[in-house]
Amino acid sequence: MATPTPSDGAGGPPDFVTGVERTGMFGVHGAGDTSGYGLLVREPSTPVPAERPYGGWFDEVADTLFAAMAERGVPAAAVERVTVAHSEITFYLAREHLSALLWIVRDDPGLRFELAASISGVDYGPGVPRRLHVVYELLSMTYRRRIRLEVAVDVDDPHVPSAVPTYPTADWQERETWDMFGVVFDGHPALTRILMPDDWEGHPQRKDYPLGGIPVEYKGAEIQAPDQRRSYS
Repeated sequence: MATPTPSDGAGGPPDFVTGVERTGMFGVHGAGDTSGYGLLVREPSTPVPAERPYGGWFDEVADTLFAAMAERGVPAAAVERVTVAHSEITFYLAREHLSALLWIVRDDPGLRFELAASISGVDYGPGVPRRLHVVYELLSMTYRRRIRLEVAVDVDDPHVPSAVPTYPTADWQERETWDMFGVVFDGHPALTRILMPDDWEGHPQRKDYPLGGIPVEYKGAEIQAPDQRRSYS
């Protein structure tokens, strides 16, 4: 029997868009430009689903993962998309099945991804569906392999199950992701700020977070604060 594969297209999960079209270097419009950057256009991108064979040991990992999911009653649709790029395989997961899948990739004898080497956040900015992503870089010390898991959520519902029950070292990494991006990790033992003061408002690495700053005087000229002279969104 063929190994189940994620479905895309009509009826499938929404595309994982990673940005909106941008012009210029910093998104500034209407200003004089002598650099040529004003004509720069950056198009949005969407990770292209990979097709079998993925190559190398990627197919073995995918087969083992889907077989373990079937044994434990996790639907194949829990893996929304698989991509292969830059010598790395990424499994995009539905958040409601994240906890079950983390236990599978850690404990299944054919997978054994025992270490969460990194858990981090990404914000692709306003106008992007499910703009907040949580990225899990997992390492198998048994097989000397690395895989990447990714979960996308909307900024209005930024909840993701905590990985701490499976990977205790996720404690600090999830706190930083909450602090910087505002992703709420349900079940975390103490989801508090780790970089910013406890009473800080907002999440500084979100794309719509104000740059702030103060004017600076330099050789008789006053340089405006960053939020008054350019936009990074």
